[in-house]
Amino acid sequence: MKKPILIIISIFAFSLFNSCAINPVTGKKQLSFTSEAQEIQMGKEADPQIVAQYGVYDNQTLQNFINVKGKQMGAISDRPNLTYNFKIVDSDVVNAFAVPGGYVYFTRGIMAHFNNEAEFAGVLGHEIGHVAARHSVNQQAKSTLGQIGLLAGMILSPTFAQYGQEASQGLGLLFLKFGRDAERQADELGVEYSSKINYDAHQMADFFGTLERLSEDSGNQLPDFLSTHPNPGERMSTVDRLATQYQKKNNLTNPIVNRNSYLKMIDGLVYGKDPKQGFVENNYFYHPELKFQFPIPSGWKSANSPQSFQMAEPNGKALMTLSLAPGKNLQDAANTVIQKYGLTVVKNDQITVNGFNVIRVIADQPANQQQQTQALRTLSYFIADGESIYHMIGITDLNSFSYYDNIFSNTMSGFKRLTDADKLNRKPDRIQIITAQSNTTLSEILNIRKENNDKRRNEIAVLNGMTLNQSIPKGTMFKVLSN
Repeated sequence: MKKPILIIISIFAFSLFNSCAINPVTGKKQLSFTSEAQEIQMGKEADPQIVAQYGVYDNQTLQNFINVKGKQMGAISDRPNLTYNFKIVDSDVVNAFAVPGGYVYFTRGIMAHFNNEAEFAGVLGHEIGHVAARHSVNQQAKSTLGQIGLLAGMILSPTFAQYGQEASQGLGLLFLKFGRDAERQADELGVEYSSKINYDAHQMADFFGTLERLSEDSGNQLPDFLSTHPNPGERMSTVDRLATQYQKKNNLTNPIVNRNSYLKMIDGLVYGKDPKQGFVENNYFYHPELKFQFPIPSGWKSANSPQSFQMAEPNGKALMTLSLAPGKNLQDAANTVIQKYGLTVVKNDQITVNGFNVIRVIADQPANQQQQTQALRTLSYFIADGESIYHMIGITDLNSFSYYDNIFSNTMSGFKRLTDADKLNRKPDRIQIITAQSNTTLSEILNIRKENNDKRRNEIAVLNGMTLNQSIPKGTMFKVLSN
């Protein structure tokens, strides 16, 4: 028996040895079951999901900027032969993230909070660092992407996870968390890479100060870029020290900051939620572009994305989603969904809801012992609106359906055409860049602009990386908000 066991151990050890790859940054071997070709393929598969989930921000100047700087920095990174791809996605979340294979994304939310090119460059170097050191591929290999949907991961039990699978991989990558050692290494690389293309990495440290203030203002809910670091102040001082060391060692004098050119570039940037993508107000969801509205059950949480709108009871016992349904007509759409989720139809009929033709379906999904899911019952409304077919589905366990049936029905039967001009014409807040006409303070400027809301005033201060009473010399450019 000993000989076969030794053979098995030898084969296992050999396979582990052959699964080791040289880390491009450290030059050391590390365990990896993913080749570079597989890594690149992972990124190619994730990219369209991320774009579908969040959309690409419609500003060609900013997209060109991130591509030019990204390609320049990728060329001096530890993986210069990798084809890097860069996008600014249309999300107000303050975040930047990288996925395997050289795909790097910045949200418009984080772009709004940079106050110069050097801050941007430091974060760009950090994200390219994750790619160069293969952090993203190693972390994704450990994760269970594709298993939880948007709300399922946030506020629902795993019972409902399968209904969010289309969005889950992109979402999982967006919020992919790295260990502290990986984050420290990415910070070091951020300093090195941004400094190599002559930017002042001290500004990267200053930006961590902005993120720390954001976390304080949000009740200690750290922005995702800081989520693995409970002590951003320590991180800020470390990056500042590394920047000083690099500049001294490499004789980098007069490093680039480029404050004014950056601020001019983000003038007009959409800030916060964009109403045209849909918004919630007084327990109603309104979509100005698609021109529909419907009520949200009182107390339910919601999340909106370009792919779907999701609502959930906080206890996780029921979920509703609205999304576009595939199909040439109502019946085709209903059949496609029923087949896709393996549903058994209990009842179906055709009705009219506020002038829309609708197929209404009650269907069950049996329990799955292997996945430890219980039997579900669903109510679906397939709603025809011109060439579009919307699918609104309510999901709960079989025993709870009698309670949630009316709640589902009230929301779905409340789907109607949006005609309110105020909702249709709602405008987003935008970044506006103005120049101080005299020596002043941010507080004095906001007084003149009649910005009296304390929360809003503090928000603008954080946005500028300033305090309200900080002196602003004549000729200084800074941000305010307008719509």
